[in-house]
Amino acid sequence: MEVYTDSLAKPIHTYRPYWAKRFGTAPVLPMTRAEMDALGWDSCDIILVSGDAYVDHPSFGIALIGRLLEAQGFRVGIIAQPDWQNASAFKVLGKPNLYFGITAGNMDSMVNRYTADRKIRSDDAYTPDAAANKRPDRAVLVYSQRCREAYSDVPLVIGSIEASLRRIAHYDYWSDKVRRSILMDSKADILVYGNAERAIIELSHRIAKGEHVSDIQDIRGTAFLRKAVPEGWSEIESTKLDRPGAIDKPVDPYEMKMGKADASCATEPVKPLMPEGVNPIQIVRKPKADRSTQVVRLPAYEEVAANPVMYAHASRVLHLEANPGNARALVQKHGDREVWLNPPPIPLTTKEMDYVYDLPYARKPHPIYKNAKIPAWEMIRFSVNIMRGCFGGCTFCSITEHEGRIIQSRSEESILKEIEEIRDKVDGFTGIISDLGGPTANMYRIACKSETIEKACRKLSCVYPGICENLNTDHSALIQLYRKARAIKGVKKILIGSGLRYDLAVKSPEYVKELVQHHVGGYLKIAPEHSEENVLSKMMKPGMGAYDEFKAMFEKFSAEAGKKQYLIPYFIASHPGTTDEDMLNLALWLKKYDFRLDQVQNFTPTPMAMATAMYHSGKNPLRKVTEDSEDVPVAKAGSVRKLHKAFIRYHDPANWPMLREALKRMGRADLIGNSKKHLVPAFQPAVIGTIRQSDGTSFKAKPLPRSFNDMKNAARPYQAKSAQRPKAGVKVVESAKPHRQASKKPAKQN
Repeated sequence: MEVYTDSLAKPIHTYRPYWAKRFGTAPVLPMTRAEMDALGWDSCDIILVSGDAYVDHPSFGIALIGRLLEAQGFRVGIIAQPDWQNASAFKVLGKPNLYFGITAGNMDSMVNRYTADRKIRSDDAYTPDAAANKRPDRAVLVYSQRCREAYSDVPLVIGSIEASLRRIAHYDYWSDKVRRSILMDSKADILVYGNAERAIIELSHRIAKGEHVSDIQDIRGTAFLRKAVPEGWSEIESTKLDRPGAIDKPVDPYEMKMGKADASCATEPVKPLMPEGVNPIQIVRKPKADRSTQVVRLPAYEEVAANPVMYAHASRVLHLEANPGNARALVQKHGDREVWLNPPPIPLTTKEMDYVYDLPYARKPHPIYKNAKIPAWEMIRFSVNIMRGCFGGCTFCSITEHEGRIIQSRSEESILKEIEEIRDKVDGFTGIISDLGGPTANMYRIACKSETIEKACRKLSCVYPGICENLNTDHSALIQLYRKARAIKGVKKILIGSGLRYDLAVKSPEYVKELVQHHVGGYLKIAPEHSEENVLSKMMKPGMGAYDEFKAMFEKFSAEAGKKQYLIPYFIASHPGTTDEDMLNLALWLKKYDFRLDQVQNFTPTPMAMATAMYHSGKNPLRKVTEDSEDVPVAKAGSVRKLHKAFIRYHDPANWPMLREALKRMGRADLIGNSKKHLVPAFQPAVIGTIRQSDGTSFKAKPLPRSFNDMKNAARPYQAKSAQRPKAGVKVVESAKPHRQASKKPAKQN
């Protein structure tokens, strides 16, 4: 079903091309003056700056936007991973005629450079040969400053996920404070957020026609600074819509009913039956205000920076004003300036998605990198993006804040054509397509049953606390796509590498069968994230009942196909709402099913995510936020975060001292011992090197006496394979495969 096909959105492929279209299509977008000369260019109309290496592939934002603008007729140059120490690197292509487009790359620069424990990473997957330190912290700010130094009169347009998620005042995990909108610190002229194709095309053509960027303030999906709310707009205080403080009796228009799974997003109220001859009182309501001229005022930056409750309130309102069908403009005061956010962009139609992904990408890194390996490219070079968006609403994820909740799908023809191009053009293709997916594997062409209901809906998720009755869960289009894709000549195998929404998948057993019997290469990644309901409710993730249902289907269809296949679960430690007891219960669940996982992710508070608001405020923005509303336990101390991660890796001997200490403190010393019913052994192998303790300190392990644990059965170290010392010079590679015992089949997991 096509969405939002009304007059609100001009089709992106219908603009009259800019005059420079006559130069034709470049083999790759130029990164040097020599390449510009070869193309016959005297200058660039637009120069895009990115923190990533330039790979001419639609999975890389710099390439997608660059090729899109090229198709609109503009001459586009690329400055990738420039030396930010001075402005000279930003002059290599000369002065752009229209503007600089500045991005941090496919990832937020802080997430890219730092672990969840705020430690600097040793490599960068978006850099040739994974070299570290090729981009600065807060790359958008640094690049913007250098572009201003290079050419002070050139407009600055900022975008990408880094700018998109920092468009208003936001909590910054790395500095542990609320920072101003990135517009204030970058001094950019305008910010494009979310799916930026519509905005960047319209903006570029209007600048090219002579409009000053400061006068362009009516494009959806943009944010900018202004001095005051213009005349003709009615201003609504967010605190009157969703009042923080004392809980009022009147019905809250923003209240989310989190109980009934099949609650309709927008349905007509049931009219009560009246006795014969009795007429109900007719209430005359005021006509609805024109939402197109309404702006919701969020608490000022100074207020949310000083009051975490107000920050959580602002986060809640922003997320509830995210549906392009009913969202209003938002405004937030920063000192004497107003940060203005226009409503989100209208989603792309299937025809428009095809237009974007059918552009003439070279599908390889720029030749300037020669034979260098770019890990991010190696990972996706044989994959195909079939859709965008996610209506899951997981609170720890930034997809919905960036791409939106409306699924935007490509046509079957466009996808199959791309697979054929990979087969024919991409070096090293062996017949294996590594993924057909996107933010999720199985939301392709899934949408609300009614466009009217979809436009009116204000729910944060279509699948939590249960799947909405208005959501069409038909997977037939995806099944058909899989079958046609694997029938293409030269294609041996189609794997599904994107995350699977298993609660949605079980609504279509035929899809699960198709997936399991044809598109799983032995292991399927799946993300229950946690086992405990009170944690899952803060994540807006389904309960383990959905996991168990999918697991049963997975095993059944694997057996029918005569295949031994395994589920690989992923979990998040230290998510807001998690207690030590929750992590212990998760560890016991893992041990029950004999899972020994090495891939464990500690929660990282990313800007604008709902879970980040929980982390910072200790409140739950999924419901009305007040000083007295629900408190959410938050694991902030480094020792607690290490302990939570250690519970998931209960099998690692290096974690046993910490876990024994914690279990005794929690009154669960009964879980310490050397039988199968115990979580951790009472002994400590002497081969372990450094021992980490819950207070963050560490020590070198030595042969331990029986009295170490104050238990009689401390006894001798157990010479298990997992506890053996690796040979000198041998790198230990952690695996996510489930632990196997010779006498027991591995349990399958979500």
